[in-house]
Amino acid sequence: MIYIFPATLAHAADAAESSGGFGSLVNFVPLAIMFVIFYFLLIRPQQKRSKETKKMLSEIQKGDNVVTTSGIHGKIVSVADDTVMVEIADNVRIKISREAVAMRRT
Repeated sequence: MIYIFPATLAHAADAAESSGGFGSLVNFVPLAIMFVIFYFLLIRPQQKRSKETKKMLSEIQKGDNVVTTSGIHGKIVSVADDTVMVEIADNVRIKISREAVAMRRT
């Protein structure tokens, strides 16, 4: 009995190899379909959202009403290279990183 089992495995391996390249192509198709689905449902929308955020951050200017990532609402008083000064109340200004601005309000 012990000698029959390895012989059966060897025969099954030979049968799998004899199917040629078509068998490996059939195994690859579901992976390719899953990648396409992930690309259109996850990767592409995230890239689009990231591009829109970068554009919004580059267009920030003095006088814009903004909301920070922490939820603070305010008006931009001045803009530097990587920071902005936001007035959140009368004579109350905070200096925040440009990346901390979540959105502009109209």
